Amino acid sequence: MTSSRTASAVALAAGVMLAVPGTGPAQTRGVTIRGRVELPRAAPNSERRPSAGDLGDGPARDVPERRRAVVYFETAPRGAFEDREGGRASMDQRHETFVPHLLAITVGTTVDFPNNDRTYHNVFSLSKPRRFDLGRYAAGRSKSVRFDRPGIVRVFCDIHSHMNAFILVFTHRFYSVADTDGRYQIDHVPPGTYTLVAWVEGAIRETRSVQVTPESRGVEIDFPTR
Repeated sequence: MTSSRTASAVALAAGVMLAVPGTGPAQTRGVTIRGRVELPRAAPNSERRPSAGDLGDGPARDVPERRRAVVYFETAPRGAFEDREGGRASMDQRHETFVPHLLAITVGTTVDFPNNDRTYHNVFSLSKPRRFDLGRYAAGRSKSVRFDRPGIVRVFCDIHSHMNAFILVFTHRFYSVADTDGRYQIDHVPPGTYTLVAWVEGAIRETRSVQVTPESRGVEIDFPTR
């Protein structure tokens, strides 16, 4: 399992360009790759630690998200690195839960961490791609982090040990966060041969080879659980 996680991180960090011959103006729209990842059952969440502010009643918590998957290209097509606009994304703190539990972004993106809870939080990460510690801040406040290196970032709260999340940082935009049914879709794929990777919270990493031709109208690739 550790080797799978390491390989996945290396794949994210590599971002090697794949030469795509014959990509003229008529082919710039590309095709769509879609399919479904069979999602395993999520492990039970850690129990929250009661606080003095609960007054005997624990705060309502969101229904835990099912385990989520990200499907992405191990290497990116030519031209995938020309757009470096990272933009902004958000990972909320609500009912002592990070929402979303899994966030996929591109290099250069700034992520906001708003606190919409009724208690203090302290968001931090010890992951090599981006180490940070935002310190304690109260409800109604927000702090931000810019992610300039690709890789897998684990996010935690120093106050609430049951809170955790993943941020996957890519050097390209050929990725898709699957929905709760495991369905994903990657659009505007130019002709070429690619390695498609299914990543499920570090627990599963499967790969499929896919070939896209100028005549392709769409490609279906499923990832059944081993």
